[in-house]
Amino acid sequence: MTGTAVTPADPRRPLIGITTYQDDAAWSVWHQRASLVPQTYVDAVVRAGGTPVLLPPQPGGAEHLLHALDGLVLAGGPDLDPARYAAAADPRTGPPHHARDEWESTLLRSALARDLPLLGVCRGMQLLNVELGGTLLQHLPDGSHQRVPAQFVRHRVEVAEGSRLAGVLGPDAEVSCYHHQAVDRLGRGLRPTARGADGTVEALELDGHRFALGVQWHPETDPDDLRLFRALIAGAVTAGALTARALTTASHRETSP
Repeated sequence: MTGTAVTPADPRRPLIGITTYQDDAAWSVWHQRASLVPQTYVDAVVRAGGTPVLLPPQPGGAEHLLHALDGLVLAGGPDLDPARYAAAADPRTGPPHHARDEWESTLLRSALARDLPLLGVCRGMQLLNVELGGTLLQHLPDGSHQRVPAQFVRHRVEVAEGSRLAGVLGPDAEVSCYHHQAVDRLGRGLRPTARGADGTVEALELDGHRFALGVQWHPETDPDDLRLFRALIAGAVTAGALTARALTTASHRETSP
């Protein structure tokens, strides 16, 4: 089931949170610390039928924010701190980003507790695995999934039959990767639903959740293939409808004699 995009004419487009980086940036005459995310994420959510809401790292407020959202995208980014999965840092692992790690972990825990539809991209998939007790391989063979700076590696992945991902993409797909780490031990309740030719886990799904899917590749970079984002939006629309019905039922019970 690929899902149907919500059109701009709909009275309420789902609010989709997108986590962001904190980094030094330059614009106009300014060079400052900034909260940012590649425009490709924003464009993908808009074109798939959602309204993007950027979620920069901050102290507290995750629960309040998630109550206002219909779905969550955990964006790609720097390596997770290996201490989060009780490992010593490999010399090739990037420096930790504690504020972002903690913020996104809090968002993810709250989203899972609320059964909020979510899509993890690259780092976001790795965070999903780690948050559920899994571990990561801290460095893949050089040149396998990340060859030169700022250039994606295109390769095919095989999708597990009967998975939610197969319902969205079919039995295989050509994807754009840029990562040097990967899933090692699986987290609780997760199952791999796509692999590369070398056996690397390329997608994960959380059983028993309305829509909790992680992909190791970057679907936001392909403007002609919005299937994953449309599936997320479809899940958010369904979740919103279920919530609205539950609230209406509860209100009716409270006012019934």
